[in-house]
Amino acid sequence: MKLARAIAAALALLGAQAHAQAPQRMTLLLDWFVNPDHGPLLVAQELGYFRDAGLAVEFVAPADPNDPPKLVAAGRGDLAISYQPALTLHAERGLPLARIATLVATPLNTLVVLRDGPVRTLSDLKGRRIGFSVGGFEDALLAAMLGQAGLGLRDVQLVNVNFSLSPALLAGRVDAVIGAFRNFELNQLDIEGRPGLAFHPEEHGVPPYDELVVVANRARLADPALRRFVDAVERGTLYTVNNPEAAFRLFVKGRPDLDNELNRRAWRDTLPRLAHAPAALDRNRYARFAGFLRAQGLLRQEPRLDDYAVELGWPR
Repeated sequence: MKLARAIAAALALLGAQAHAQAPQRMTLLLDWFVNPDHGPLLVAQELGYFRDAGLAVEFVAPADPNDPPKLVAAGRGDLAISYQPALTLHAERGLPLARIATLVATPLNTLVVLRDGPVRTLSDLKGRRIGFSVGGFEDALLAAMLGQAGLGLRDVQLVNVNFSLSPALLAGRVDAVIGAFRNFELNQLDIEGRPGLAFHPEEHGVPPYDELVVVANRARLADPALRRFVDAVERGTLYTVNNPEAAFRLFVKGRPDLDNELNRRAWRDTLPRLAHAPAALDRNRYARFAGFLRAQGLLRQEPRLDDYAVELGWPR
C-alpha cells in the first residue's frame, strides 16, 4: 500500500509538472497575408523562440485587414498586427488597444509614379489622377505631401483602385498611387520592367511613424506572457538581421508559394526597416504623429499616449 501510494504521488507530481510546463497558447492576428513584413515572427516560430518563452503562437491571416485590431479589442484574439496611424485613430475612438511592440520601425507607405512617366516632382501631379485604396489616412498623407508643393487635394483627381495599385498604374488608369509599400510595389513594377519613382512621406512634410506594430487588449497588459512574446520577437529579429539568407529559408519553409522573386526582393528591402529593439517606445515620436493627425483633421483630440502605447517591463 505504501509503495502504491508513493507511485501515485510520484505520477501526480509528474503530471503537475508537465501541466505547469505546457506552453501558453496565443493567437496573433496578422494584418494581411503572410509576407516579409512578418519575417521575424516566422523566424522566431521556426527556431523555437516562442516555445523557449513558454508560448504556442498561432498566426491567423484575416479575411478583412481591418478586422484584427477590432477582434483583439473585443477579446476575440490575443494579439494583432496593426499600424501606428490606425492605432492612434482607434485610441481616440475608445478601443481598448495598446501597442506593445514594433515590427517595422519606418514608414513603408509611399506615393509612386512610373519612372518613365511625366511626373518628376510633386508639382507635376497638378491635374493628374492619383489612385488610392483606403480613404482617411491616405488622404491626409497625400494632402500633407501635396502641400509641400503648394498643391492640395482639390488640384488632383482621386481614384479608388481597391488595393490594385501596381496594375492601375501600369494600365494607365492613374498617374500615381498613394499607399504603395516601398518594399513591395516598387519591386513589382521593376519586375514588370516599368520601374517606379517613389516620393517618401517622411521627406515631404509627414512625421515618421512605425509602420507595423503589435497591439494587445489593455486589459491583458499585466500578463507576463506578453513580454515573453516580445522578447522572442526580438530574438527572431536579430537572427534575421544577422543571417538574412538563412532567415529567408526559414521564412519560406513549408510555404513554397512565398519562395519567389518578389518576396526575395521584398525581404532584402524590409530588413533595414525592422525594429531591432521591438519593445522600445519613442514617446515623442508617437506624440508628434498624433499631433499631425489632429492637424490633418483626423483626430478631434489627441488620445493620452499611455492609453494606447506602452513599453512592457520585464516580469519579476
